[in-house]
Amino acid sequence: MEYIKHFNQESEKYLYYRPDYPQNLFTYLSTLANSDEYVWDCGTGNGQAALALTKHFAGIIATDINFAQLAVGLQDEKVHYVCCLAEQTPIPANSISLITVAQALHWFNFPDFYQEVRRVAKPDAFIAAWCYSLGKLNSELDPIINKLYQGILGDEFWPKQRHFIDEQFQTIPFPFQKMTVPTFLIEKKMNFFALIGYLNTWSAVKEYQQRVGNGVCQESCRV
Repeated sequence: MEYIKHFNQESEKYLYYRPDYPQNLFTYLSTLANSDEYVWDCGTGNGQAALALTKHFAGIIATDINFAQLAVGLQDEKVHYVCCLAEQTPIPANSISLITVAQALHWFNFPDFYQEVRRVAKPDAFIAAWCYSLGKLNSELDPIINKLYQGILGDEFWPKQRHFIDEQFQTIPFPFQKMTVPTFLIEKKMNFFALIGYLNTWSAVKEYQQRVGNGVCQESCRV
């Protein structure tokens, strides 16, 4: 997939500027498997979710296709980083009690990935996949961000998989039994420079900059 290449660019910015997942999400995940079990965090990126999971489980196998992301990954003795496809891993069969996918499921080849999930999962394993969508800042900035998101970037620069995020994964293929789970909210304080840093981690912004130039954020501010 062509857009995946963007996540190898300025990988440290994903660590600095992307939102942090709420701790109560990981507390909830800890109820799905025993603390002495192993978790596979697939599409781990810089290991943000993997690090949070170390507080609750014996070990985390954190995989990602992008080595540059793993190179700046958050370090912990419980986290074992592996650069590999989500659909083809070296994880032993029938060894994983919980599979987590944070903001990444829409990038995978669904049939092949779910086949790999079935291979590595124990009979009573769980898979938890989540995402965050555009979010809200304040009444003055939200129209500007929306113009960037929809008007400037839109379908031309966002990958087609983005619609799964907009629909909060409600329409994404998922061949397993679904559970009713709580809603979790992300809150993050950021100044203007952090906001610009976050916007520049968007794959569509990187695509725009590659095709058109580096002025996408400046253009979005002229409303």
